[in-house]
Amino acid sequence: QYGIVLDAGSSHTAMFVYKWPADKENDTGVVSEHSMCDVEGPGISSYSSNPPVAGTSLVHCLNQALRDVPKEKHAGTPLYLGATAGMRLLNITNPQASEAVLSAVAARLKSYPFDFRGAKILSGEEEGVFGWVTANYLLENFIKRGWLGEWIQPQKKTLGAMDFGGASTQITFETRDTIEDPRNEVVLKLYGQAYKVYTHSFLCYGRDQVLKRLLSKLFQAERHQATFSHPCWPTGYRKSLLLSSVYNSPCTEKERPSLALNTTVTVVGTGNSSLCALLVSKLFDFTTCSFSHCSFDNTFQPEVSGKFIAFSAFFYTVDFIQTVMGRPVHMPSDLKDAAETICATSWSELLQKAPMLERRLPDYCAASTFIYLLTTKGYNFNNHSFPNIAFQKKAGETSIGWALGYMLNLTNMIPAEQPSSHKSMLYNYWVLLILLFVLTTLMSLVTAVCLLRRTKSLAI
Repeated sequence: QYGIVLDAGSSHTAMFVYKWPADKENDTGVVSEHSMCDVEGPGISSYSSNPPVAGTSLVHCLNQALRDVPKEKHAGTPLYLGATAGMRLLNITNPQASEAVLSAVAARLKSYPFDFRGAKILSGEEEGVFGWVTANYLLENFIKRGWLGEWIQPQKKTLGAMDFGGASTQITFETRDTIEDPRNEVVLKLYGQAYKVYTHSFLCYGRDQVLKRLLSKLFQAERHQATFSHPCWPTGYRKSLLLSSVYNSPCTEKERPSLALNTTVTVVGTGNSSLCALLVSKLFDFTTCSFSHCSFDNTFQPEVSGKFIAFSAFFYTVDFIQTVMGRPVHMPSDLKDAAETICATSWSELLQKAPMLERRLPDYCAASTFIYLLTTKGYNFNNHSFPNIAFQKKAGETSIGWALGYMLNLTNMIPAEQPSSHKSMLYNYWVLLILLFVLTTLMSLVTAVCLLRRTKSLAI
């Protein structure tokens, strides 16, 4: 059995082919990632002026899916496309263009021999909840196979999920606290168990949009000078860019200057970590709160509890800190110190350390500073709770993200009811067999001891 999900993110699209045992019982077969493919080029939302190209961009990966899924299984393989924050933003600014892109993509997907079941834009809450489902499903926190083959519900807590994409960031976790804002509460019934989950998605707080917002704030502060400095960019780095690349988003349009968008400006890096932290902190509103407690931007959030898994750009940024910069990240202070070190490292030094990452290198100072402020001042992780965050890309061989949870939901692979099967009877047979084995072994031992004693007495 196979299933295909296209994750149409804001910065790029990825295709995942999933596989599960054909002999699944009561829709509880264990699903794993069979293969994946990164679509070349940007996310589908960037094709708003030429929608047919959005469909064409997927051809290479769809052709790979034809090879990865056996031909006789093509017709029965469900195919989904889910678009996230990039398309949510396009839908705000230009609903017609958004619809045209989705139609072009759907037309292309329908031309393949799979069971195409729709292309849609996910809400931020769906993205957060499906990411949470994926992580806990893969780590067997809902249900697992016992050593006798029976389904058992492990007596362990679920873990929270934190996603950091190109245009939005999500936090989702189970809580016993009262969720004061009903928009943040989701109750899921999975395998007969109810889970009360808090989730929130922050649009315009994804990595790419954060970087645009920083440039916009600097340009505004410098009174729209043709050349201005950037404290989050390394010393020795400078770049000329079109204003259209900064103001082509609803996240920055309120600060858009009256200048023509084809105007070129030059940005010069100064590598000043304290000024960078001050600049990044201005992206958040920590002052307004209409609830008993908030994260930021007047958003209710209960206290974080339990273990968390942080993926997507959370993982890539922390992985850079650990592997390229050689810094551990166990405590909030580690993340803060690492961000300051990256900010203070010159462009030539960074290039020397990681020449393969040249395109993203200038932005690690801003990204690591943002993650520090988001997790500590935003989500309120402290010295006690921060070590509970695992920065991971995969669980086993399967990527963590919303795609698997989305497919599990749409194919009803996670039933609301507890799985009931003949396994319990099988379990009783196993118990009888083990008892018989133990009795037989004991009888053999008793017989052996008796024979040994008899042999000794005859010898005397």
